[in-house]
Amino acid sequence: MNDLTLIRKNLFRKKLRAILLTLSILIAFLIFGVLGAFHTVWTSGGALAADNRLITVNRINFTVSMPFAYWNRVAAIEGVENVAHASWFGGYFQEQTQQVQTFAVDPATYLAAYPELTMPAEQRQAFLDTRDCLLVGTDLAGQYGWSVGDTIPLLSNIWQKTDGTSSWTFNICAIFDAEDDKVPANYAVFHYDYYNEALAFNSDQVGWLIINTTDPSFNDQVSRAVDELFANSPSETETTTEAAFNEAFANQFGNIALILLFVVGSAFTTILIIVGFTMVTAINERTGEIAVMKTLGFPAPRIFRMVLAESVMLSLVGGLLGLGLANLMISGVADAAAAFLPGLALSAQVFWVGVGLAILLGLLTGIVPAINAQRVKIITALGKQ
Repeated sequence: MNDLTLIRKNLFRKKLRAILLTLSILIAFLIFGVLGAFHTVWTSGGALAADNRLITVNRINFTVSMPFAYWNRVAAIEGVENVAHASWFGGYFQEQTQQVQTFAVDPATYLAAYPELTMPAEQRQAFLDTRDCLLVGTDLAGQYGWSVGDTIPLLSNIWQKTDGTSSWTFNICAIFDAEDDKVPANYAVFHYDYYNEALAFNSDQVGWLIINTTDPSFNDQVSRAVDELFANSPSETETTTEAAFNEAFANQFGNIALILLFVVGSAFTTILIIVGFTMVTAINERTGEIAVMKTLGFPAPRIFRMVLAESVMLSLVGGLLGLGLANLMISGVADAAAAFLPGLALSAQVFWVGVGLAILLGLLTGIVPAINAQRVKIITALGKQ
């Protein structure tokens, strides 16, 4: 009988206790896997940002608009390759509960700003040429069952037209996707001119500028030049990299990383205490057996390794089961959540961090019982039997 067989038999000698401990660890890693996947998606904006892409917003707040004239003025700055603009529409489809992320943009410069967006060539041209075209992300199209050729109304809960209505009619002439599943495809864009000409108020204003520099090394220079250009104007600007802008936008909803750390940390601390005390109790119950093993010639370091391996094995079994269940759950909701959380999946990074935590948990919960087992005195232990 080898050590692995002994470890396995000792681990499951009391099946109910082993099952309950495994379930406890499973739940902790299930929470870790699910929250880790959500955290990865939530913070992916910075990772997906282009190195040479800058965002310019009103210094007061990114929800405050800027004059349309800023667009052409920024394009003349040295080091700028392309400038696009976008404005939040605040749209919904039929019912206010059916919110649609929609932006008014300049078609040509917007597509140049985001080359990662892909679509058939004829649809791309249709978007450029068709004034009332709505370019829809594939996830959004799937959510509402839209297809190319559909005519739909989108209503704004912010903007109103000169005729007193707040509904714009669009022809879906193109659907975009991206090669990378993590690139959002859960929104729609349309021609700024079509939107702006009908506005009852706040016309000739844009929400933010998207700037592509000729090289990332020009980012700081261009950022300073843009902000200096509009210094002391009624609408001063703040220009940052796209990664920094995305991070700041995510932080508007709170420090998600800190919240996840608190939740996962609480779960792991609880499991650590439960499993640690249980392992100490289990080893104490086997003091006589350990004394017999030493009598038969098992050296103390070997017993130490066996007890520690028992704890690590228990933690790994529960951890892998928890991560596997988390993967199944995330895969089950990924399609339904694609319109809100594109690219939702249990990443390899989260999985391997989970495996590392499982090993660490096993080491932490097993170190004290292993030391106690190693220190068992044969005469004292057998005398208690």
